[in-house]
Amino acid sequence: MNPRYGYIAGAAICAALLGFGLYLQHVDGQEPCPLCIFQRVAFIALGLMFLVAALHGPGKTGAMVYGVLGFIFAAAGTGLASRHVWLQSLPADQVPACGPGLSYMLEQFPVMRMLQSVLAGSGECAEAGWKFLGLTIAGWSLIWFVLLGGFMIWLTWCQIKKGNN
Repeated sequence: MNPRYGYIAGAAICAALLGFGLYLQHVDGQEPCPLCIFQRVAFIALGLMFLVAALHGPGKTGAMVYGVLGFIFAAAGTGLASRHVWLQSLPADQVPACGPGLSYMLEQFPVMRMLQSVLAGSGECAEAGWKFLGLTIAGWSLIWFVLLGGFMIWLTWCQIKKGNN
């Protein structure tokens, strides 16, 4: 298989997932919480890695660079989605109180405090909302981050094994 097709597929999957998230937001009325927004950023970054790799058609060294960066973005997304799934699994009496919105935090808080607040989660992050096959959006995001991270590693391995610089 030509690795460019794999990179294009990865970029297309990220675009489709982001498109579905926008559909759920604008058509179905599911407002994204701060953790959802950061997961979208991770999907955008991962999708861009796939897209740039597809356009570049890297050899061994380039594939390793894209592979490492793509894995970092997928791992960050996995961490965010895992935290989100965990918050959604908490009993109602243990859910953190709702905090200020992301736009307010971006305007008012230093970056580190804003990140700390978002990663701590809030009541809105614990709401399950849309579900498919028993999994929430956060659960599906977790699965896709793991699959796409693994796919990026596999594409990198194929390029290294191929041996072109």
